[in-house]
Formats: sequence, structure tokens, C-alpha cells
Amino acid sequence: MNGPQTAFWRCLYTEGHDCAVLAPALTGWHLNGMAVFRSDDGPIAVTYTVEIDDAWLTRRGSVRGFAGGRRFFHSIERKEDGWTLDGKPNGLATLTDLDFGFTPATNLQQLRRAALQVGEKAEFSVAWFDIGKKKLVDLPQIYERRDQTHYWYESPTASYAAMLEIDASGFARVYPELWEMEERA
Repeated sequence: MNGPQTAFWRCLYTEGHDCAVLAPALTGWHLNGMAVFRSDDGPIAVTYTVEIDDAWLTRRGSVRGFAGGRRFFHSIERKEDGWTLDGKPNGLATLTDLDFGFTPATNLQQLRRAALQVGEKAEFSVAWFDIGKKKLVDLPQIYERRDQTHYWYESPTASYAAMLEIDASGFARVYPELWEMEERA
């Protein structure tokens, strides 16, 4: 990847959109995005960042916004002894990826690092965080590359499995029942 990669998604389970950009940094990559969508508690607007090193491992991330009129800000960092959420230890020392539950953007770093060939499969867990949660959660994930653009994805503890379609940018183009990339102009 030479320059910034962008994506714009339409939410499939409620009204909403998400937009993200992955750009090279001095060392590694910066993933920045903004999602706006409806929830049972009212409208949600969230900006998010993930700092990724040259090996596609997460260094830190943040989420900021409002949900149903309540403001929030969370900082997340990976350290040698585990993850911190808002400066407090959260464990999960063996996990190297941060995955946000409200956006399809954060599957990108796992897929880039795994660099699966057609027919290969990878199983690993991520530090998962979603709006309104009080801690990071160990979320097992399975990816199996079926062809140049399709990956069978399973999240056993979340009871979700689907065929993801990946765009040339590395972002998910189709995340069944959840998100779909809008066509580029």
C-alpha cells in the first residue's frame, strides 16, 4: 500500500454510515474513522482511531462521541503486560489486535498481518470493544480465505458467521447483515 486507502459503508441493520481512512505514518499506519447510526438508545456519533505498527499489530486506539445524548471518550493501549482501558489494566496480554464492534474497519489489520493465501485459515483472538461497554473482551475469530476477495469469517462467542467480501483496499466490502461498502464515485 503506497498511499491512503478510504472506505465508506452503509449500515444494514439500522440507518447509518461509517467512513474510514488508513494512512501511512512515520512507523506503521493510522486508521481514522467516523460512524453515525441509530440505536435503541437514540443516535450515535463516534470518531475512532487505531495506531498500528509496521507488523500490523495495534499500539493504541480511541473512541469519542455521543450515544443517546451521553458523551463518551475512551483511550485504549496495548502494553507488554496487557491492555489498558482509560488507563486501567484490562488484561488480555496475549492479544495483539483491537477490534471495534461498531465498525467494519477494524478487521483490516488482522487480515493484512495474516496475509492468508487462498485455502489458508487463521484462528486468533482480538481485544474487542463496543460503545457502552466497560471493558475489553477476548473475542475469538476465524478467517478462511476462499478466493481473491472472499473470506469465511466466524466469531464463535458472538454467534456470527458469514462470507466477507474484501475490497482491493483491504477493507471489508460486504459484511453480511451488518455493513456494505458504498460504490466509489
